[in-house]
Amino acid sequence: MSKLPQISTSIFTIMSQMANEYGAINLSQGFPNFPVDERLKNLVSKWAKEEVHQYLPMAGFPPLLEKIAYLTQSSYGRKVNPSTEILITAGATEGIFATIQALVHPKEEVIILDPSYDCYETPILLCNAVPKRIPLNHDFTPNWELIGSTMNSNTRMIIINNPHNPTGRIWTENDFLQLEKLLDIHPNVIVLSDEVYEYITFENKHISVHHRDKLREKSVSISSFGKSFHITGWKIGYVIAPEHLMNEIKKVHQFLVFSVNSIAQYAINDYMDMVQVADLGSFYQTKKDFFRNLMTETPFELLPCEGSYFQIASYRSFSDENDIDFTKRLVKEFGVAAIPLSPFYADAKQTQCIRFCFAKKEETLKKAVERLQKL
Repeated sequence: MSKLPQISTSIFTIMSQMANEYGAINLSQGFPNFPVDERLKNLVSKWAKEEVHQYLPMAGFPPLLEKIAYLTQSSYGRKVNPSTEILITAGATEGIFATIQALVHPKEEVIILDPSYDCYETPILLCNAVPKRIPLNHDFTPNWELIGSTMNSNTRMIIINNPHNPTGRIWTENDFLQLEKLLDIHPNVIVLSDEVYEYITFENKHISVHHRDKLREKSVSISSFGKSFHITGWKIGYVIAPEHLMNEIKKVHQFLVFSVNSIAQYAINDYMDMVQVADLGSFYQTKKDFFRNLMTETPFELLPCEGSYFQIASYRSFSDENDIDFTKRLVKEFGVAAIPLSPFYADAKQTQCIRFCFAKKEETLKKAVERLQKL
């Protein structure tokens, strides 16, 4: 008997398989198709020849933990203890899984804001806990009245994703004030803040739980080197949490992966001396603007994109198809793969919106839009 009977092949796998089958341009999955920095590849080559192939400490390579502490202080003004408050994880997904497994107990409730990424619900179910999935507003901002009415004495955690996948929205100062008010009422609730796109924001800058004095002691933040350095296949990220929460997370991490790839940690540690992650926003802003300008020649309506490397587009004005049928037709008839939004909702809500990833070469984006112009 399956422990996860509701889990089937993910929409990301389905659309990428279809893209391969039909020779479509793949703007569905969220990974870059441009080269990784040569300096980073050279560092991997260098360290592969050294004797760094055995286990590193369970929490991570100490010099890398120091670099993350410095980055957190320079980015957010928060001083964290590298030896007790930071954990290197096998990707952000492992960090999320370990956090939920460590901190959520059977029958407790965890609030998820839909549309939501698909790795949140499963670890909650495996804890025999209860996911409470709440839809965002029509403009994909938090519905604080609904969130507040859902919170109760059994609520253990709220998961926030900022900048948001799939919609590209970012939280405002008021959003955090509303969250802090609710946590004053429910002081035992933990915030799991998925911030893997934290350095990819545009006109408005990212506000993090690290900025919020009232949230720091009750929040766990999730970050991703894979997203920040365009190395999604490395599956390496990190978690920051106050020591009393981190101690519990480390217990799960220790028996889940124990420690993370040693060569990757050595290479990233050196690479962090060579790059400025703060420049990522302008790098992706160029791609976003390029893609959005091209898309004005298509019938799609583009929604705001404030962060991440995803663009939501509405096809409501020219088709009444459900989003799964529409995206499959887009692959088969026009040769472009995108992601429908309904799989991000517990009830498969139809918004007639789809998600494009613009973390691609300009040549790829141009060819894709030329095909979309034929709609």
